Amino acid sequence: MPTSISHLLLFLWIPLLGLLTGHAHAEGIDFVRDIRPILSENCSFCHGPDEATREADLRLDTADGVATVIDKTSAASELYRRLITEDPDERMPPPESNRKLTPEQIELLRRWMDDGAKWEQHWSFRPITSPPIPRVDPNPVAPIRNPIDAFVQSKLAEHDLTPSPEAPRATLIRRLSLDLTGLPPTPDQVDEFLADNDPDAYARLVDRLLDSPAYGQRMAWDWLDAARYADTNGYQGDNERTMWPWRDWVVNAFNDNMPYDQFTIWQLAGDLLPDATHEQRLATGFCRNHMINGEGGRIAEENRVEYVMDMSETMGTVWLGLTLNCCRCHDHKYDPVTNAEYYQLFAYFNQTPVNGGGGDAQMAPNLPTPSAEQRKQLADVNEQIAALDQSIQTLTKSLAAQQAKWEQGELARLTATTQWHPLHPEKVFANHTQTRTLPDDSVLTSGPAADNDTYMVIAKTDLRRVTAVRLEALRHPSMTEGSLSKADSGNFVLTGIEVSVVESESDEAPVHPFATAEATFEQGDLKATKAFDGNPKTGWAVYEGRIVDREHEAVFRFKEPLIPTADKQIKIVLRHDSVHQRHNLGRFRLSLTDHAEPRLGEVTDQLLTALRVAPDDRSAEQRTLVSDAYRDSNPEFKSLQDERAKLVERRGKIEKSFPKVMVMADMSKPRETFILERGLYNKPKEPVTAELPAFLPTPEQSTEVNDRLSLARWLVDSQNPLTARVTVNRFWQQVFGIGLVKTTEDFGAQGEIPVHMDLLNWLSDQFRQDGWNVKNLMRLIVTSHTYRQSSKITDQDVYQRDPDNRLLARGSRYRLPSWMIRDQALAISGLLSPQQGGPAVNTYQPAGIWEEASFGKKVYRRDSGSQLYRRSLYTFWRRIIAPTMFFDNATRQTCTVKVSRTNTPLHALQTLNNEAYVEAARVLAAGALQSSAATDADRIDWIMKRSVARTAQDAERSILLAGLQRTRQQFKDSPEAAAKLIAIGESPRDESLDTLDHAAWTSLCLAVLNLDETLNRE
Repeated sequence: MPTSISHLLLFLWIPLLGLLTGHAHAEGIDFVRDIRPILSENCSFCHGPDEATREADLRLDTADGVATVIDKTSAASELYRRLITEDPDERMPPPESNRKLTPEQIELLRRWMDDGAKWEQHWSFRPITSPPIPRVDPNPVAPIRNPIDAFVQSKLAEHDLTPSPEAPRATLIRRLSLDLTGLPPTPDQVDEFLADNDPDAYARLVDRLLDSPAYGQRMAWDWLDAARYADTNGYQGDNERTMWPWRDWVVNAFNDNMPYDQFTIWQLAGDLLPDATHEQRLATGFCRNHMINGEGGRIAEENRVEYVMDMSETMGTVWLGLTLNCCRCHDHKYDPVTNAEYYQLFAYFNQTPVNGGGGDAQMAPNLPTPSAEQRKQLADVNEQIAALDQSIQTLTKSLAAQQAKWEQGELARLTATTQWHPLHPEKVFANHTQTRTLPDDSVLTSGPAADNDTYMVIAKTDLRRVTAVRLEALRHPSMTEGSLSKADSGNFVLTGIEVSVVESESDEAPVHPFATAEATFEQGDLKATKAFDGNPKTGWAVYEGRIVDREHEAVFRFKEPLIPTADKQIKIVLRHDSVHQRHNLGRFRLSLTDHAEPRLGEVTDQLLTALRVAPDDRSAEQRTLVSDAYRDSNPEFKSLQDERAKLVERRGKIEKSFPKVMVMADMSKPRETFILERGLYNKPKEPVTAELPAFLPTPEQSTEVNDRLSLARWLVDSQNPLTARVTVNRFWQQVFGIGLVKTTEDFGAQGEIPVHMDLLNWLSDQFRQDGWNVKNLMRLIVTSHTYRQSSKITDQDVYQRDPDNRLLARGSRYRLPSWMIRDQALAISGLLSPQQGGPAVNTYQPAGIWEEASFGKKVYRRDSGSQLYRRSLYTFWRRIIAPTMFFDNATRQTCTVKVSRTNTPLHALQTLNNEAYVEAARVLAAGALQSSAATDADRIDWIMKRSVARTAQDAERSILLAGLQRTRQQFKDSPEAAAKLIAIGESPRDESLDTLDHAAWTSLCLAVLNLDETLNRE
């Protein structure tokens, strides 16, 4: 871990140690609270888990190691001597380490040694046990509403503090609404709650908010940060991806109150569940949310390893609260996770078929996942196709009786108009294989395939003038995968074709020369004309890079017409003398024509050939060809078929438009995993297999495959001490602004020790015992008096003792996250769109942001209408430049679970000038002017009620009225400025409103939207 981070963590410890060490004398030494932090911060780097940096082969992170430098008393202990010596060569920590223990810390260590130096396992690695609920003295202003209050008030009593009274009801409903839905309450909801004096009114309010669709949207935001969700790949290319169906799945999972253990298993290994459903596979998109590097010159394997590391480390942060990234190159400096164990966890995710190549934003494995609208469109089209199929089937049955008569007429018509006349072979010879003539006049070879072969066909024709020969290469099931030959590729090479007129097959008549040829396909330089160039090393072939899967034909045109006589026969020789073995035609058919301009055959020729075969002797393909042609000749049938074809085409377009979500899958053949030297993809060392960390409890060996599903189940196993604690802490952070453990991302030795450890343990055990019920956990937290306390500071002395409110003597107050500030402004103004789910939208953003960040390759195209006013959750998230209005949010390039909170003056540039906020103020002002409020004072109350759930106080009202009069005069003096202000935003304006007055009220509303109370959760 970098030294700067260690220094930062030491700085963070200082105020907490002030709370803790002041009570060490009264309570006795607590190893976890008082001693381990000192050893971890000051000793573990040189005497910790990492062998590479360990000095003197001494470990001070284990009981056995410490025992070697501690005797029965501190005075006799080498450790204590090294702490107090004045000799710089002996003193520990060494002066050059820039670490130094305070006198208070040295005294704690001395007392600990004198008390027997009891060693305990790190607090978060211990099994979760439910501590007894403390008994506390009744407090009329702070009732014990559930065990949370008992734990908190017991800890307050230890520090001579008392809880605060309950916050005003208007404050409570706004606080609760923002915490559970991310949206403020409406004035009607506030009035209803304030008027409800039933003791269960608050509980009913909680249930209503938990049942709101907005609850899942609010809960999803923090999860998307942890899951590094975005709408693009990141890096230079930053291609757009379609992972939003996974985002919608998360929202639905929270709204449906999916048990957190199931929520975990589905996202890490849903694809490995027996008979995995579409939703279970979709959930694994969590793992694939990582960035994808498609930059030119990037090495695919390097990418792939980075992706797997990201998956592993994200799992470690989200479920274990461990900084696994510290183990890429070496053993962890502070926690008992080795470099080998890092790659053992890595192995669980190393089995995906992703190869790391390219920047495809829908890189396989992926899962087509239509939206609700697309599913409806597809269902409608399929329903129409099914109805047409029924009509076609009915009509087909009625037409069947007339087919024989139609065949006779069609045969006569085609015979009179056809260009090609199939030869009916009288004799067929082959040098090495057996041959037989099929009913359709084609010739089929059989028997063992020869390396080369030559065929001879003897036949008569009624034509007295022949201008060309057509050769059809036909597929047959007896050939390689139903191809054209018995070659591995199904290809053939026709090296020679010779035609002559003979009296018998033994005659050596001259070959009639060809002039030109053409074919349906020619393989490179293996043209049809090469079949009569006299060179056995050339010829005609049709390979297209795969086993030949279609039929071909070639037309060979004579220089001068061939003139056969009635008493003579035509002899055709086909030679296959290629160096490529077994490239001999497997099935073929020959035809002649007397047409002046011979050309390749058409479907009519194939139909004529089929009609000439008796119905019982036709192949399956011929039967289909004839029946299709018959039905197509019927106008009603053809109309139905045409309509169906259009619907099928439409269905294809709908299916092609489905978003594809990248999901997880494992390869059938496991990939071997190695420890990587310094984390480098091309420096493999010893091989490892998937294993769980040795320092944490693991299930007994089972017969199950040790895969991602095993890992996921272990994370939520009752023996795992981390997952429940880490998860409860994040939900607590979501509500109180800071977790019971401040270092949300680190529950290891460098993380914070919770002041309210018993409370965290009790909540974690309760969470598991309650079936990992998230809504019940949230209900438990927000119904406590601890949550309902007023956030007002009434005693500066008490505040100075606990400025960060870690002991929870008052309600928490903090600035809303930027995304919630935007949603609040939209909701207050009435602009907020209720639309849920679907693709991300592009809302207001300054011009040129994307273009500058992408060298002009990505152009920002703003959406319009209601899309501009959708919740922030649905805003398009480009990784190289995140939405500019979310100034305090995680970049989502990597997993982030620690909330970043800030209130620098620069943010006023957003909330006072961003088009979204100015437009919200304009619409809010119009609402006030159009409301039933009769006076300016009443309108101010109307605005305040919507903004902060209360009416204005007298002093506030006076200030706002004075400001209103001032801006009225300013806009009267500068009407063009008024017109410019109320023209901001796309939503239509009520032109009946006075321009100057509307502008003045817009300025007032913008000020109210930027009040400290509006921007904060109180």
